[in-house]
Amino acid sequence: MQQQNAQQSTDQYRAQRLANRDALAQLGYAPYGRAFPRTGTLAETRAAFAEGKRVAVAGRIQTKRCMGKLMFIHLNDGTDAFQILLKRDGVGEAAYTAAKLLDLGDIIGVEGTLFTTQAGEQTVEVATWTLLAKAVRQPPEKWHGLQDQEERYRRRYLDLMSNPESRARFDKRHKILLGIRNYLAAQGFVEVETPIMQAQAGGAAAKPFVTHHNALDREMVLRIAPELYLKRLLVGGFDKIFELGKDFRNEGIDRTHNPEFTVLEVYEAYGDRTSMKRLIEGLLPYLCDTVLGARQVPYGAEGKVLDFEPPYREVSQRTLIEERMGADWFTLDYETARARAAEAGLELVPEIVDHLTLSHEVYDKLIEKTLFQPTFVTRIPKQYVPLAKACTDDPSLVDVFEFVVAGKELCPGYTEQNDPDAQREAFGRQVEADAEPTDLDFVEALEYGMPPTGGLGMGIDRLVMLLTNTEVIRDVILFPQLKQEG
Repeated sequence: MQQQNAQQSTDQYRAQRLANRDALAQLGYAPYGRAFPRTGTLAETRAAFAEGKRVAVAGRIQTKRCMGKLMFIHLNDGTDAFQILLKRDGVGEAAYTAAKLLDLGDIIGVEGTLFTTQAGEQTVEVATWTLLAKAVRQPPEKWHGLQDQEERYRRRYLDLMSNPESRARFDKRHKILLGIRNYLAAQGFVEVETPIMQAQAGGAAAKPFVTHHNALDREMVLRIAPELYLKRLLVGGFDKIFELGKDFRNEGIDRTHNPEFTVLEVYEAYGDRTSMKRLIEGLLPYLCDTVLGARQVPYGAEGKVLDFEPPYREVSQRTLIEERMGADWFTLDYETARARAAEAGLELVPEIVDHLTLSHEVYDKLIEKTLFQPTFVTRIPKQYVPLAKACTDDPSLVDVFEFVVAGKELCPGYTEQNDPDAQREAFGRQVEADAEPTDLDFVEALEYGMPPTGGLGMGIDRLVMLLTNTEVIRDVILFPQLKQEG
C-alpha cells in the first residue's frame, strides 16, 4: 500500500509539472531550450565576484522561495550553488508570473548583475531568464539526497544531482586520473593504447568475457590485462610507457571487486622492481599534494589515518609469515603447520594441499588485511607470479612486490621476465593449472629481445577508494554493474 501511495504521489507531481510545462509554453517559454552562452560556471562566478558585475549563469533550480514581489532561487550547476533574485519590477510582470511556474529541478539561464544581500549572500539580481530544460519528474525529496543505495548506483544521475559528497568524490577521481597522467608525462612516460578485444586473454590468471567478431568470424575475449601487448611495445623500442584503461574479468562482485575496472599499467625499459618502487613513492605523494593537499589521509570508520609520506615499509612475505606464525614456521612438517594455522583462525579449505599453498593462505587470509600503512611485500613464491624474474639469490622466489595499503593489494610491481625460454616454461605451468593457453606470439616477440624491464599494475578504483575514504568500490565507479531490475 505504501508503494502504491508513493506511485500515486509521483504521478500527481508529474501531472502538475506537465501542466506547468504546457503553461510556460503558452507564455512563450519553450520547455527545452538551445545553447546558453555563460560568462562562467557558478564556482567561477563566485571566485571572480565583483559588485555590479554583469554575468550570465545557468543551473538547476535547487530551492525556490516566493515573497510577494521577490523570488529567491538557488541554482546549482554541479560546481557550486548560487542565489539569484527575481524582482517583479526588475524582470517585468509577465516574466515574473511565468517564473512562478518553475519547479525544483528545472534548468534555467539568467542574465543579471552581482550584488551582496543584507544577509551577506552573494547573489545575481536577474534582468532576464530563459527556460533551458523542464524537469517533469520530481527530484529526490527536498534535495536531502537519494538515500537508497541501490538507487544511487542504478540512477547515478539522481545521486550526482542531489548528493554533494558523491559529486565531490567523482571530481576527485577526475583529478587523480589527471594527476597520474601529468606525473608520468613529467617523468618521461608515453601514454599508449592497446587492444581491449583480443584473440586470447593474457597477462593475468582470470576468466575472460567472451564475444564473437563477425567480420573475422572468430571468437574474441575482452582483455583481462594489457600487459603482453605493452611488452611487445618494449620489444619494438618504446622506452617508458603506460596505459590507463579498462580491464574485464568475468568473476565475482564484492566490496572491492567489479568485473569492469580501471587499471594503470606502467613499464620502464632498463628498470626493475626497485625503479617501480621509486615511482610509487613519487606518484602517491604527488597525488596527495595536488588532489588532497595533505599526505596524511583519513581512512575507514575507525578514524585511522594513512600516511603516504615516503619511504614506505619494505618486508619479505616470509618475514611477515614468520612474525605471525612463528620463526620455525618454514621448518614445520605439513600436518603440524596445518594444525597451527587452524589454531590461528585459518579456514582449511580443500585447495590447501601442501605447505606452499598453506603459507600462501596464511598470508592472504590472516596477514594482508592487517597491513594498514603502505607496505611493499617482497620475495613471493614463483608459482604465484609467472611473468616475473627470479630473485638472484633464490630461484624459488620472484623479484616482485605487492604494494598493500589498508589491508588490500593496490599494486604489484615486477622485475619483468625477459627470458623467452623461462617465459615459455612459466606459461606451460599455467596450462597445467587449467589457465589460459600459451601466447606463442608473445614468446616469439621475446625472442627478438626485450630489455630488462620494471613494470607495475595499479587498480585505479581502489586507489580512488583510498584517497576518498570510500570502502565500497561501487561508490567510486559512476555506473557499476548491477543485477537487472525485477
